[in-house]
Amino acid sequence: MGQVFCCVQVDQSNVAIRETFGKFDDVLEPGCHCMPWIFGTQIAGHLTLRLQQLDVRCETKTKDNVFVTVVASIQYRAIADKASDAFYKLSNTRGQIQSYVFDVIRASVPKLELDSVFEQKNEIAKAVEQELEKAMSAYGYEIVQTLIVDIEPDEHVKRAMNEINAAARMRVAANEKAEAEKILQIKRAEGDAESKYLAGLGIARQRQAIVDGLRDSVLAFSVNVPGTTSKDVMDMVLVTQYFDTMKEIGASSKSNSVFIPHGPGAVRDVAAQIRDGLLQGNATRD
Repeated sequence: MGQVFCCVQVDQSNVAIRETFGKFDDVLEPGCHCMPWIFGTQIAGHLTLRLQQLDVRCETKTKDNVFVTVVASIQYRAIADKASDAFYKLSNTRGQIQSYVFDVIRASVPKLELDSVFEQKNEIAKAVEQELEKAMSAYGYEIVQTLIVDIEPDEHVKRAMNEINAAARMRVAANEKAEAEKILQIKRAEGDAESKYLAGLGIARQRQAIVDGLRDSVLAFSVNVPGTTSKDVMDMVLVTQYFDTMKEIGASSKSNSVFIPHGPGAVRDVAAQIRDGLLQGNATRD
């Protein structure tokens, strides 16, 4: 913008305030204007019509006695039809807006607790905008938008809030972990019980098969070899099993060795001991 040879240029999105002998005369729109300065006409100043933004940081206290810093962003602009009011009535527009923001925030936030301040920041911004609109419209300014862009509690309060949140999350995690351990132990116990049940069925079937095999062997041997008794057949079966056991122990290099009487004269004693043990077990069950 400049003034050359009684002409003045007003840039786009701006207006110029013209005075004659120190008195307001007219608002000049963007373009080139003739200025007969020899008749006392001059440019008092320029006023931008662009959207402007002012960030205001206001420290205040909540209802539960927590100090917070509220950052409000005010977007405003001068009204072209009221350019003279905007130019003459306010000497410090940004300072005036800041004072109104302080007044509204410090009247609204102390009525709310800290959590409610975060939840109702839109209501706080709306209250600031309404108050500014009423006040600044008389001075030729329009409030386009008011935003609460940040709420900063005291550092100690912020740390305590984080610790509370972390403790709550850890408590939930501990409950979930304990529940998982409980389910795992239940499933492990159910699997162990099922395994033992099936093992018991297998042992019972194995013993039943052994008993059936011995019975069939005794009956077949008694029929095919006249004069033999069931006792003779059982002794022979026990001796056969004895030697099979000795063979398995000797064939396996990793098995534990068990030393038992194995002389020819001791075979009858082994058979008698096994037979007596079986008879005593049957007598106990009866």
